[in-house]
Amino acid sequence: MPAEIPKNPKPVNATESATESATESLSEVRKRIIAFDQGRDPERLAMKYRLLCKDAFVFLRGTCHLFYEDLDPAALPASPLVWCCGDLHLENLGTYKGDNRLVYFDLNDFDEACLAPAAWELVRFLTSVMVGGKTLGMDRGTCKAMMQQFLAGYSEALRRGKAMWLERATAPGVIRDLLTQLRKRKQKKFIGSRTYLAKGKRKLLINGKRTLALEKGQMKMLREFMAGFAGQQSNPSFYRLHDAARRVAGTGSLGLERYVLLVEGHGGEGQFLLDLKHQPGSAMAAAQPSLAQPNWNSEGERVVTIQHDVEAASPALLQAVTLNGRSFVIQELMPIADRLDIAKWQGDLAGFEEALRVMGRLVAWGNLRSSARRGSVGPEELMAFGRKTGWEKPLLEYANQCAQRIQKQWREYARG
Repeated sequence: MPAEIPKNPKPVNATESATESATESLSEVRKRIIAFDQGRDPERLAMKYRLLCKDAFVFLRGTCHLFYEDLDPAALPASPLVWCCGDLHLENLGTYKGDNRLVYFDLNDFDEACLAPAAWELVRFLTSVMVGGKTLGMDRGTCKAMMQQFLAGYSEALRRGKAMWLERATAPGVIRDLLTQLRKRKQKKFIGSRTYLAKGKRKLLINGKRTLALEKGQMKMLREFMAGFAGQQSNPSFYRLHDAARRVAGTGSLGLERYVLLVEGHGGEGQFLLDLKHQPGSAMAAAQPSLAQPNWNSEGERVVTIQHDVEAASPALLQAVTLNGRSFVIQELMPIADRLDIAKWQGDLAGFEEALRVMGRLVAWGNLRSSARRGSVGPEELMAFGRKTGWEKPLLEYANQCAQRIQKQWREYARG
């Protein structure tokens, strides 16, 4: 039975109603979202549809496919082909532990990753700043100043032409705080917050918020999968499965087949949590099929390869795998409280402007790090783009148009 989009009426004034007469109807937005979500788990899909009602920023985050389906490439300045994370917005940069166990702040969601003009990714991020700021009641001038800081950091880093990474000692205040918090988190405490002991065995907490109980046959399926997976690893006992659950996480990806796995790890109190997530393909690439992409062996390979190329260090235990003939990505599960909280902007505008400049550098460093690979331009072309002038203004103008469209679509959707 398909999940239903909940009704959640929102007050709309007469001016808004008049200006929205030319926008697509709720039924059209509904059709597009439901069509995209076909085949997903109805229980988690219903959660997604409720979340999308919350505000325009959540709606933007949860409907990447709409953004790129509506994108008009002709409205954007010419820009070099780069490896994009595919869903760049304010909450898709955050902290994580790398495979070298060091803590990083970087782009950290590559489900939609693909090869595309840099301007496409930049305009989505700028739109997220405008929509996120408006959600908090900020005026257009404040949002624009933050957007300009991001572009300044991006072009500055491209001009320098050297891919760097963010260290805790050199990170600005709000990002340094996040890096410090994650560095202090203990694995044992994290596992303890997500599990409990039953008859001497550790089990996952099923709370309906982060986890849902497995459906019939899924535990057997996962045990067989993990037994085969473990046999291919250098330390098979590390991956011995203790328990599993359906995982609830993200916004746009809610409803995809996804599990949290409790494995042996280092034994005793040293268990690890793994995230196992289905990868159906890039919404960005699907929305703009004219973009040529490499012939990947699987969607999981696409995600893992691009993430490896773009990030300074890949997340711990990141691998592409196959489950029941379908493509998945498995990696260590990290704490979720690892992103900048936009609700705190108004208390520290200067601090967040500084953080946005750093985010611009991170995106540029990712472009440089993955340059001249499988169709992306070389570093010299990226440096030349950073030296150009005149491309920032049309990006800002189009981001403003996109933000207005997102607001209208969300209001149409939220009326129910």
